[in-house]
Amino acid sequence: MISTVFISNKKLFHKILIRKQLMRNMSFRDLVPLVIYDDRCYLCSKFASVVHAFAKDKIFITGHYSDTGMKIKSEIFEQNFDSTRMFWFITKKTAYGGRAAILPLLQSILTSKLERKLEYDPSSSCNQDCKNSKAFFSRTKSLLCNSEKIILKKN
Repeated sequence: MISTVFISNKKLFHKILIRKQLMRNMSFRDLVPLVIYDDRCYLCSKFASVVHAFAKDKIFITGHYSDTGMKIKSEIFEQNFDSTRMFWFITKKTAYGGRAAILPLLQSILTSKLERKLEYDPSSSCNQDCKNSKAFFSRTKSLLCNSEKIILKKN
């Protein structure tokens, strides 16, 4: 029994290593369209789960604080830029943040033909009282008030 557990864990560990290696060598342009959300917020994680449910495997979804999210953000945003104020929808040419991202995200969900096998981890590590109605309205206000559009450099 112990050897069976070891073998299955070894296969899982091998899959994780291969995925991490692929992510290290990839540019964010290989993953677009993609959504970056606050994975330390319960409501934001629920929003990402809804996006995943509608988009299926058309859009890559990652958290602001995940290794992949940090790598992508370092390629796109300037050093002093606070990208965690809002969620981001990133295409090949543009990064849309907050309110500006809603319509392009919906358009991509409805019109994209791209399908690939994407892994999505909907976990969140909410360390604040973010599961009440006050937090919901605060996050909704933040979504509607914050908006940004960044034209990406061609590489």
